[in-house]
Amino acid sequence: MTNSTFEWAELGDIKRGRPNLGSYADIHVYRLMQFSIKNMLIKNFGRIKADEIFYEAGLEAGRVFYERFIEKKDNLTELLKDLELKLIRLKVGILRIEEVDIENSKFIVTIEEDLDCSGLPVSDDVICSFDEGFIAGIFSEHTGSEFQAKEVDCWCSGARVCRFVINEKS
Repeated sequence: MTNSTFEWAELGDIKRGRPNLGSYADIHVYRLMQFSIKNMLIKNFGRIKADEIFYEAGLEAGRVFYERFIEKKDNLTELLKDLELKLIRLKVGILRIEEVDIENSKFIVTIEEDLDCSGLPVSDDVICSFDEGFIAGIFSEHTGSEFQAKEVDCWCSGARVCRFVINEKS
């Protein structure tokens, strides 16, 4: 289903290129890159367009992540269980399943200790547009249908977890 031009190989051979430091880096460096890029997008295109770009980037990343790390499952509940384990192993966050409504293709999940925002100061915003796209990309790739994800609570809005409503696009 992927329409991406991105290939996993573009990330390089980490074992060969970082034999001593390995594949993990400090979260501050990740956020420095992410927030500086997002700030430049906001400066040049405005917040709405920047969020759209981050969502689309997350969508592509989610699809590629699915291809690389997730084994095809028979149903979305099994997908969520597998995803929960992968996100912990890769230190992305702690996924919790709050609601599964298979009949209406609606899911509510939370992510604790999220890469993007856990520990940031409280503001009025939900900021995880990349994560929204990432989750939608995983679901879309798994099902062959287009899914969307919307963050409804965020660490930054005071919730102390990021909560996403995921559903099939109508």
